[in-house]
Amino acid sequence: MHFPPERNFLSAHITLFHALPGSELAAIRSHLQRISAQTPAIELAFPHVRMLGRGVAVEVMSDGLQVLHERLAACFSAWLTPQDRQRLRPHVTIQNKVSVQQARELHDWLAPEWEMPPGQASGLLLWEYKGGPWLDIEEFSFAGR
Repeated sequence: MHFPPERNFLSAHITLFHALPGSELAAIRSHLQRISAQTPAIELAFPHVRMLGRGVAVEVMSDGLQVLHERLAACFSAWLTPQDRQRLRPHVTIQNKVSVQQARELHDWLAPEWEMPPGQASGLLLWEYKGGPWLDIEEFSFAGR
C-alpha cells in the first residue's frame, strides 16, 4: 500500500543478512538447514514505526530473532560484509525510496496510534538478488513446522 509498486518485488520480510557469497551456496544452505531444524517458531513484537530517512519501517522486537541472528552470524562470519557485521536492528520496511517529506508524512500519520498484534516467524527464506528481480532459492522451516 505504501511501498512504490515498481520496487515491490518481495512480500513482507525481515532481512537478517544482505549479502552472502553465491560461491558458498552449498555451505550456506547446510547451515540454514541445520539451524532452522533446531529453532522453534520465534515470537515477534511490532512496537512502533520508525523513520528510515527516505522510508518508514515497522520495528521488530524479538530475543529469539537476535539469538538466531547471532548463531547464523557465527556460521557466516568469514563471509559477512561490514553492513552484515553490524548489530541487527530488525524491521519490516513498509515504505522506501520516497522523498523525506513523504516518509515523514507517513510516519507521523501512523506513529500516534500504532498498534499491531504480535506474530511469529516460522522459518527462513534464502533469496538471490538478480539486479532487480529476486530468485527464491529455498525455504527452511523451523522445528515443528
